[in-house]
Amino acid sequence: MIDLDDRRPSAPARVCAAAAPDGTTRATAARYLLTPAQLGESLAMAAPPSLRNAVVAGMQATLAVVVALVCFHHSPWPQLVGFGALGALASLFGRYASRARRRRTVFLSAFLLAAATLATSAAAQAGASPAAMVLVLALMAGVSTVAVSSWSLGGPGAVIVVFAAGAALGAPGSWEAVFARAAATAGGGMLAWIICALTDRLRHEEPAAGAFPSDPPRPMAHRLIAAGRIAVGAAVAALLAHAAGWQHPSWAAIGATAVMQGGHLHITMSRALQRMAGTVVGAGVAGAILAQSPSFWVVVGLIALFQFVTEIIIGYNYALGQITVTPMALLMTHMAAPAMAGNMAIERVFDTVAGAAAGIVLAVLFSSLDDRAHLARHRGAAARGSDAGLPGPAREPA
Repeated sequence: MIDLDDRRPSAPARVCAAAAPDGTTRATAARYLLTPAQLGESLAMAAPPSLRNAVVAGMQATLAVVVALVCFHHSPWPQLVGFGALGALASLFGRYASRARRRRTVFLSAFLLAAATLATSAAAQAGASPAAMVLVLALMAGVSTVAVSSWSLGGPGAVIVVFAAGAALGAPGSWEAVFARAAATAGGGMLAWIICALTDRLRHEEPAAGAFPSDPPRPMAHRLIAAGRIAVGAAVAALLAHAAGWQHPSWAAIGATAVMQGGHLHITMSRALQRMAGTVVGAGVAGAILAQSPSFWVVVGLIALFQFVTEIIIGYNYALGQITVTPMALLMTHMAAPAMAGNMAIERVFDTVAGAAAGIVLAVLFSSLDDRAHLARHRGAAARGSDAGLPGPAREPA
């Protein structure tokens, strides 16, 4: 498997098939992933590489989103306020990059977000059926996975692009509205670029020695395999949600994409558990907020708060980040498509569980011998450390 998403990307540990240990079948891998030790790993806490960069990134993303929300709210196109905020999420990328590379990263991320919004909106306007729209969303997951890896954009990876594409699933009503959505997303992206360019001096620069994490180059064949896996996972999860009659199948696709971007099977399982647990709590928070019918300015303030906190705590444990990112995402979805609010919080839980479950099952089914050998070695090392009364192997990013 190939790690294409994390605030702190991990280098792959490829294992030679000839040296693969015993117990590398898919059934054995599934048993490894269901052990108490795996649950313990998902609960582990680890400090991010740079708390200062996490705080600065949180400030940048919060400022970009709030400025986009306010600008579009007071513009002649207030109906596009949600898409402007989606474009502002380009500020989440490249927090460990040098200033020059950060500008390139944010620009390309904004382009991806706008392109995904345009493609999905165009398909909806062209009259694609709901099932076809699910497949378009899965295609966006695969294409964005390749783009994120090829352009070395790093975390948060393709999941943010799928989130933007999912917000555009509803029919825009006209071709003018299709291009207006894309333009609003691009506008939010440019705000993110400007804010990051003006404030990047507050971050720690990436040293020449590469002390901060970065994505190593991947062969194109590996990128395409990873993209294919993620596209299939997103399609299966979203089609299951659509067949169940849920209004937001894109959330299931987002869940599958986020889970399958883990670099190794144990990371994928940890992410699935963390995403499900964090979403349950976060959805409860969002449901309580939406039940109060908050005003626009209250929603803006809460989005800002959740965005800032998320960027600080998600590096410690992915589940903590989901507790705050879930209400933020639901509030942004509410602003982009108020008519689709309904029982969003409950559906978010169902969709997330379906997506995460589909993601882990498909990750095991699609796993290579190297993937399963790495899991066996990782679990063996953890068991030996436990028997000796020592900490397990260093926790890999999850």
